[in-house]
Amino acid sequence: MKKFRKVLDGLTTSSPVNVGGAPLSSSTAGTPTAAPTPREIEVQETLVSENFQICKTVRHGFPYQPTTLAFDPVQKILAIGSRTGGVRILGRPGVDCYCQHESGAAVLQLQFLINEGALVTACADDTLHLWNLRQKRPAILHSLKFNRERITFCHLPFQSKWLYVGTERGNTHIVNIESFVLSGYVIMWNKAIELSTKTHPGPVVHLSDSPKDEGRLLIGFESGTVVQWDLRVKKADFRIYYDEAIHSVSWHHEGKQFMCSHSDGSLTVWNLRNTSKPFQVTFPHGKPQRDGKKPESCKPILKVEYKTTRNSSEPFVIFSGGLSYDKAGRRPTLTIMHGKAITVLEMDHPIVDFIVLCETPYPNEVQEPYAVVVLLEKDLIVLDLTQSSFPIFENPYPMDIHESPVTCTAYFADCPPDLIPVLYSIGAKHKKQGYSHKEWPVSGGTWTLGTQTYPEIIITGHADGSIKFWDATAITLQMLYKLKTSKVFEKPKVGEGRGAELVEEDPYAVQMVSWCPQSRIFCVVGISAHVILYRFSKHDATTEIVSLEVRLQCEVEDTITPSDADANTGLSDSSSHLHQHPPGSPGSANTEGVRDSIPCLRVKNRPVRMPPGYQAELVVQLLWVDGEPPQQITSLDVNSAYGLMALGNCNGLVVVDYLQKSILLCMSTLELYGSNDPYQRLTRSPRRSRQLTSDNFCMRGLSNFYSDSKKRIRTSYQSLTELSDNQVTLDLERSRSPTSVLHPTSLHNDPRTMHEPVANLKASHYSPVFYLLDNVRGPGRKLSLPTDLKTDLDHVNGHCTSPTSQPCVAGKPRVPGPEGPRLSRRGPGRPPFRKAQSAACMEINLPVSHTEGYASRRAMLQQLHGVSMYSHDEHHTTVYSWSERESRENSFSRSRSSSVSSIDRETKEAVTTLQFMESYGRKTDALPSPCLWVGTSLGAALVIALSVPTDEEDRLDEPVTVSPCATVLMLKGSVLRFGSLTCGGALIPSPYEVWRDPHASEDPDRLRRRKLVNFSPSSSQEAAGDGHLAVVCSERQAKVFLMPAQTCLFVHNITESSFVLRADVVSVCNSVCLACFCANGHIMTLSLPSLRPLLDVNYLPLTDMRIARTFCFTNRGQALYLSSPTEIQRITYSQEMCDNLQEMLGDLFTPVETPEAQNRGFLKGFFGGNAQTFDREELFGEAAAGKASRSLAQHIPGQGGMEGMKAAAGGVVGDLARARIALDERGQRLGELEERTALMMSSAELFSKHAHELMLKCKDKKWYQF
Repeated sequence: MKKFRKVLDGLTTSSPVNVGGAPLSSSTAGTPTAAPTPREIEVQETLVSENFQICKTVRHGFPYQPTTLAFDPVQKILAIGSRTGGVRILGRPGVDCYCQHESGAAVLQLQFLINEGALVTACADDTLHLWNLRQKRPAILHSLKFNRERITFCHLPFQSKWLYVGTERGNTHIVNIESFVLSGYVIMWNKAIELSTKTHPGPVVHLSDSPKDEGRLLIGFESGTVVQWDLRVKKADFRIYYDEAIHSVSWHHEGKQFMCSHSDGSLTVWNLRNTSKPFQVTFPHGKPQRDGKKPESCKPILKVEYKTTRNSSEPFVIFSGGLSYDKAGRRPTLTIMHGKAITVLEMDHPIVDFIVLCETPYPNEVQEPYAVVVLLEKDLIVLDLTQSSFPIFENPYPMDIHESPVTCTAYFADCPPDLIPVLYSIGAKHKKQGYSHKEWPVSGGTWTLGTQTYPEIIITGHADGSIKFWDATAITLQMLYKLKTSKVFEKPKVGEGRGAELVEEDPYAVQMVSWCPQSRIFCVVGISAHVILYRFSKHDATTEIVSLEVRLQCEVEDTITPSDADANTGLSDSSSHLHQHPPGSPGSANTEGVRDSIPCLRVKNRPVRMPPGYQAELVVQLLWVDGEPPQQITSLDVNSAYGLMALGNCNGLVVVDYLQKSILLCMSTLELYGSNDPYQRLTRSPRRSRQLTSDNFCMRGLSNFYSDSKKRIRTSYQSLTELSDNQVTLDLERSRSPTSVLHPTSLHNDPRTMHEPVANLKASHYSPVFYLLDNVRGPGRKLSLPTDLKTDLDHVNGHCTSPTSQPCVAGKPRVPGPEGPRLSRRGPGRPPFRKAQSAACMEINLPVSHTEGYASRRAMLQQLHGVSMYSHDEHHTTVYSWSERESRENSFSRSRSSSVSSIDRETKEAVTTLQFMESYGRKTDALPSPCLWVGTSLGAALVIALSVPTDEEDRLDEPVTVSPCATVLMLKGSVLRFGSLTCGGALIPSPYEVWRDPHASEDPDRLRRRKLVNFSPSSSQEAAGDGHLAVVCSERQAKVFLMPAQTCLFVHNITESSFVLRADVVSVCNSVCLACFCANGHIMTLSLPSLRPLLDVNYLPLTDMRIARTFCFTNRGQALYLSSPTEIQRITYSQEMCDNLQEMLGDLFTPVETPEAQNRGFLKGFFGGNAQTFDREELFGEAAAGKASRSLAQHIPGQGGMEGMKAAAGGVVGDLARARIALDERGQRLGELEERTALMMSSAELFSKHAHELMLKCKDKKWYQF
C-alpha cells in the first residue's frame, strides 16, 4: 500500500506546464484567484501489479470460416474446425471451449477418440495433432509432421489405437495414437491398384474398415477407383473402377454393400458379391430421359450417409448437393431420402459438412439415426430425424451474433440484478416457434455456475439497425432481447427522392450506443447522423415519436495570406473560387436541386404502437446544409438525472433536453472556447484566386495524393474492402493550392429550434479550424469520406487495399494524371452515405510500425473510424519534401504547444468524447454542480456548466441554462475518456434517475415523482472545499486534475511510439484504475490517481481494424473485442479472475461407460454375421512391420497437458517432485501386485478344494454312472 502526497497551491496566474510543454489548464488571462490554504492530500492506493494478468476467458459466436465437423457419440460433444486453425468444442450449454493451433493452418479433418477424452486434428500444413480433452483447457500432447506427402483423409476405427492416414500421392500410412509415431506398415498406391492400370488413381478421399471384418480396409481414390485391402495378407480383395470421381463412401451396417457419391450428381450402390458393376445407380435430382438414356449430369454430391433403422426396412440416405444445373440461383440443399419419401431442405448458406448422429457407436450394428448436424458457412443447425417434418432443434449457443454484421459493442458488468430477468421475459415473447420439442442432442460435459458471479450484459449493434442484448453472466452468452431501430423511420420507397438512393444501402446501421442500466434510458446513434432515445416499459403503448432536427454544419471558405498571394502571383490558369450558396428554407432545395435543411431519414409522423420493451420517445437528426450531408456523430452521452443528452461531431456540439423535447445548445467546437482559445489561429483574409499545380501539391492525408477518379468504399459481409470506381465531375472552383487555408463560417443554427437566450450565444468569432478528423471516435462507423474531400484509397502507405488497384511501390504514391491532383465536393446528387461499415468486415491488414510515423497512424485511424483524415499544407511558402514534412509532423505530434507562436494550419476540431458529471465549471465555484465535460480531437477538455432546476415541476417547465465556461485543460492527442474521483481516490458514478415505468397504471393516491440518485463529490458543506479529481485520458497522455483549482496533480505519457485506441476508468479489486488499449496491441493499466503503470502487456498485434473498433473494457477486470466477423472474444486483465477461471470453465470429458455391443445371437454368429476382430498390434507393431522412414514424418512432443508440464518442469524441485510421484506410483503398483497375488492364492486354494471334493464324489462311481 503506497501513499502519494501532493501539495496543492491552487493559485496559477500562469498555467502549469507539463512535460511536453502544453498548457495544463487555462483560465481567464490575467485574472488571479484567491489562493486557498496549501494543504496536503493523502491517497491510499491498494492496487499493485500483482493484481493484474491478461488471460483469454471464452469465445462466443459462430466459428469463423468453418471447414469440418466431428461428434463423439458417447461423450456427446461436438468439434468444429476452421480455416484459421481454430477448433471449437461444444457440449451442453455452458460447455464451450476454443483451441487454436499455433501454426494457424486450416483444420482439414477432426477425429474423436470415442469416449477416450482425446481429439485428433489434421491440418493443412500436413501435421497431425493429438489434443487432450481431459482438462478444462485442452492442450496438444503429440504432433506428427509429414515431410514428403500431403494429408488428404484420416480414419480412426472405434476402440482402436491405430489411425489410418491417406495422402495426396494415394498412399495409406498408419499412425500409433499412443506414441504418435508411424508404423512401418504402408499401403502403397501401386500395390492397391492393378499393375495393368496406366494412370495414377489420385489422392485418397476415403478410408474405412469393413463393418463385417475389421481386417479389411476400404480405400477410395478421387478418380473413381475403390479398393478393399486385406490387411492380413497385404493384397486387394477386389477393385472397382468407375468413370466418375468419388467424393464420399458410406457402408451399410451389415458390411455387405456400400454407397458412393459422385461428381455427376449420382449415387451408386455396390454389392460385395458382384463388384463388376454397381448394384444400383440413381440420380436423385436428375431429370429422367426418354429411351432409357442416362439422366443429365447434376452438381456433385459432396457427401452421403447411409444409415439403417430398426423400425423400418428402408434406410436413411442423406446427402448434400446433387441439384440439376438448370436450377440456377437455388440455395444449397440437404436431401433426406427415406423409402420413397424425398425431402429437400434448402439452407440459407452453403453446406460445409454434416454428420448423422446415431444411437450406437458400433459401425456393425443398426445405426438408428436420430439427428443430423449441418455445418453451414455461417450457421449451425441440427435436424430432428425422429419426426417426419424434420424440425430443427433450438440452438442454445449464441451462433447468430453475425445475423447482421456487428458494427459496435458495449460491455456492462455489475448491472442491476433485476435487469436480466426483465429483458429475458420481454424477449421470450418474440422467440420463433416450430422448434423440435426434444432436448438439444449435444449434451456432453459438465458446467457449474461458479461462486463469483454477477450480472453482465453485452450489447451489440448491427448494420441493419438492430440491437441485441446478451446475458453474459458467468462466461456464458444468451440472447435476452432484440430491438429494431429501423421501425422508427418510414421505409424509403424506390423512386421517391432520397429513398431511391438509399434503398439498397444500410441507412439504419448502429454506430454507437449509450445506456444507463439504472434508469434504463437507452440511446442509439445511427449512421445517418441520427440519435434515438428509448425508454423501457413493461406495457405496450401507442405514442407519437417526437423528432428534433438540428442544423449543425460548418461552411468552408478559401483563405490566403499576402505571402501566399506573392508566392502564386504568376499562376492564374486554373484559378478557382469558393462560391457560398445562401441557405435554403427548411425542407427545401434551391433551383439547382441542392438539398438544404432536410434529414437523411424520415421519422414516422403518426402514432406508433410499440410492444413492451424499449420504446422510442425522441429522435434527433442532423440536417443537410447547402447540398452537404451532415457529418456523422462521433460522441454521445446521456444522463437521466439531468434529463439531458449531448452529441457531437466534427462540426460542433448539441445539447438536448429530452424531458422538454428541446434543443438547448447548438454550437461549433471553436465557439465553445470563446475568448479562451488556447491556439493563436490565423485571422480571416479576403478570398483570392488560387493556382492548383501538381508540383507543389502535397496533401498529408491517407495516401498523400488525389487521382482523377474518386473511390467510394463499400464494404459488405463477403467483400472485405471493395473499392468501386466512380467518375465524378471535377469542380475546379473548389480546388485549392497547397498553401491555401480554409475558414469556417458560423453555424447555420435554426433559431426556431432553440430558446432565444441560447440562440444568442452565437458569437461572431471567426478563426480557421484545422480540418483534422483522424481522431474521431466511435465504434461501428461506416467507411465513408467527408463531404469536402475524397481521396483515392487504393493504396494506404504502400499497402494495396483494393483488388482492382494497380501495384505500387511501398511508400510511394502513384503518379497523378496529366490534369493533376483534384479536389471535389460531394454534389447534390450524391447520397449522404454508402454501405454501412461493419466491424465484422474490417479485414484490412495495416501493420503498426513504430517507425512509420504519423502517416501510418493516420492511415490506421482512417480504417478505424471510417472517416477521411487529411489536412492542408502548412501556411508557409517554403516547399518541404514529404520526408521532412513527416519528420516535422512526428516531432510536433498532434497536440499544439502554447510555445508555438501561431497555428499554421486550419483546424476543424471534432468532439471526441462527452460526459455528464457533478463538477466545478469555474475555479471560483464553491460547490459542485451539473457539468458537461467535452473532449476534442486537438486535446482540449472543456467544461460546460449546466443549471438544471431541482424541483420536479420546475424541471418540466423552466428551461435548463447552458453556459460554456472558461475552463480549458490541454493534453497531447485526442481526448478519449473522462472520469471523476473523490479526493480519496474512490470512483464517483454519474447521477441517475431510478427507473419507473412510463406507461404503468397510475395510483391516484400516490404521486409519481422522479427519484434521483446523486453521487456528489462532497456530501457536506464542510467538505465542499475538497473538490474532486478529474481524470482525463487522451490517445497519448493521461492527467489527473484537482477541481476546482484545475491544478494538474499527476501526468503520465502513455505512449510515444503508438496511440491509445480505447481507454476506460474501471473498478477492479474494490479499487479503481485506468485501462488502455493501444494501437500496437499493448494493454495497459494505470493506478488512480497517481497514474503508476501497473500492467503493460503486448497482448495481440493489431492486424485489422475490427479489434480496434470493438474493443471495450468494463468493471471487474473484463474486456471484449470482435476477434472475427462472427465471434466475440472475452478476456480478463484481473489476476483474481484468472485464478478463478478454472472453476468457471466447463469440463469437456466426463467418465461414461462405453455401451456394450449387442449380442447378435447364435444363428447370425454361426452363419458369419458377426464382425471378425483381429489384433492390429500384431500387424502394425514395430516387431511385425518394422520402423517407418524417419524422413517421412517428424514427431513433435506437445507442450500441453501433464507430459508437457513434466517436460517443462526443471531444477531440483522438479526432479524431487517427479521422484516423489514415481515412488508413489511404484508403491501403488506394488500394493496392487500384492493384492492380486493374495487374490490368486485364495482362488487357487478354492480351486484345489473344489477339485478334491469332485474327486471324492466320483471316486467310487462306475463308468456307466457318469
